[in-house]
Amino acid sequence: MSEIVQRRDIDFVLFEMLGLEDLFRHDRFAAHDRETISAVLDTAEAIADDHFLPLAPVLDAEEPQFVDGKVVMPREAAAALATYADAGLFGMSFSEEDGGLQLPYVISVLANGIFAAANVSLANYANLTIANANLLSVFCTPGQKAKYLPAMLDGRCFGTMCLSEPQAGSSLSDITTKATPRADGLYNISGSKMWISGGDHELSDNILHLVLAKIPGGPPGVKGISLFMVPRYRIGEEGAKGAWNNVSLAGLNHKMGQRGCVNCLLNFGEGGDCIGEIVGEPGKGLAYMFHMMNEARIFVGQSAAMLGLAGYLHSLHYAGERAQGRHPHNKNPMEPQVPIIEHADVRRMLIAQKASVEGAVALIAYSAMLIDRQTVAEDPDEKAELGLLLDILTPVVKSWPSEFCLEANKLAIQILGGYGYTRDYPVERIYRDNRLNPIHEGTHGIQGIDLLGRKVRMQDGAALKSLAGRIRRTIAEAREVAGLDAEAVALERALAVAIEVTERVVSASDVNLSLANATIYLDAFGHVVIAWIWLWQAVSAARALPAASEADAPFYQGKTSTCRYFFRYELPKVFAQFELVAALDDTCFSFEPEQFGAVV
Repeated sequence: MSEIVQRRDIDFVLFEMLGLEDLFRHDRFAAHDRETISAVLDTAEAIADDHFLPLAPVLDAEEPQFVDGKVVMPREAAAALATYADAGLFGMSFSEEDGGLQLPYVISVLANGIFAAANVSLANYANLTIANANLLSVFCTPGQKAKYLPAMLDGRCFGTMCLSEPQAGSSLSDITTKATPRADGLYNISGSKMWISGGDHELSDNILHLVLAKIPGGPPGVKGISLFMVPRYRIGEEGAKGAWNNVSLAGLNHKMGQRGCVNCLLNFGEGGDCIGEIVGEPGKGLAYMFHMMNEARIFVGQSAAMLGLAGYLHSLHYAGERAQGRHPHNKNPMEPQVPIIEHADVRRMLIAQKASVEGAVALIAYSAMLIDRQTVAEDPDEKAELGLLLDILTPVVKSWPSEFCLEANKLAIQILGGYGYTRDYPVERIYRDNRLNPIHEGTHGIQGIDLLGRKVRMQDGAALKSLAGRIRRTIAEAREVAGLDAEAVALERALAVAIEVTERVVSASDVNLSLANATIYLDAFGHVVIAWIWLWQAVSAARALPAASEADAPFYQGKTSTCRYFFRYELPKVFAQFELVAALDDTCFSFEPEQFGAVV
């Protein structure tokens, strides 16, 4: 049994649920078929198993060190990433014109998820570079693309995004990094950036930082933010590596998890000119950066889901082998003990993990395919609707797996008992790695504000209406499948409550109060979305079951049983949550700092 992937589940989601083969009808993806997709996933699994997975405990124990101004890491890390690069995996979803494999974006997301399950620290370097390169391919000039993109898709130059500063975390309007125009049309960058993942290392020849900065004299707040390409080493003719660009490592942040991925404080222009090129137009930096950030949010959600999967697979294997206790009706100590998977509560914890992990992976695959369908859509209205769906789902894609697949990791530790919190097994490390994801790329609370404060409101609720329409189509399909009528009724009711509560909160005159329980709203909304995803999976499984082989039938039965679990154990929670949100309860908002009983 694999420790890092369920290939049967990926095949089900891609080909039986989402209909990936429909994409192959379009010119962009016509060179691919099911066999080429399988070959890519086979390659990803083999490299992840052989080169990434063995290094996960090593990088956890031997985290990066700051020595003589440089980052020191185990040398095997660079070799593993070089193997990834040699396989062409940096360029999976990029066009052949740019030097990529021109695969559907969903395949890049799922393949990189396999690497995240094996070793999320190393996978982060690849994911950040891919997102960085995608931004360049959309917003940069042809000359800039020719200068930077080939080295990134070859794995010779890695990428980062530099947003936060020591005094301004998520409050980007308060950044102070400056970009002073030069006579040659370039800019001198000066300032500091904090919490930069992959910000300094010796794993690649160069690092390209995408830096948010303000041009002196520009408007205040976010309207004055521009985006700049700032390489660690200047790049000369034909991409040649030049002189150091005065990007200084000021210190490392030592984390509870994902320790093998450098996280640091960088100073720009501290020891001389730090030269950057502007991306696009001045003042539009935040809009450009959100292209990368939203892609990074999908990767964070996928990493969270796949770390949840890794914990689930370890605990499932353990539960099948660990003999302990007997069934409650059997008090005979002479009888052999049973594997703990025979105990009802262990099964509950396993199915809870399965529900979270497989629900999250299917949601992320669906969301990634929205990007592919946007790419091939010819109708402007269809393209716009797909964009709205992606907008409203992105905060859920990032936050729901980060929150509830972390809960799955907690259950994996619980199943292993005392062994679960020791280093004899990897589940405690996997939990620590996953604990960072509710914070990465916008905290859980920020995602709630984004969803309730922006996404459900934009264009008079157009995104929510589109999503609701798709959920209702799945409900209608479920009514035609024997055994799913109760779930169809439950989801219809939950959706109606979600829409009613949204309309009430959005119409509230006090914005502060309407957003006071945005995180509760996010959790409930996410549960409704995951319930939809599970009902969709159950419909697909029920239709396939009659023709399934004896070996495959349990897989489909597991899908419908897990759907039933989610609807009975998880979906009912949303009604109490939505009731609280609808009440515009001010308990938290009105709680004064002095009431906490400590000096604030």
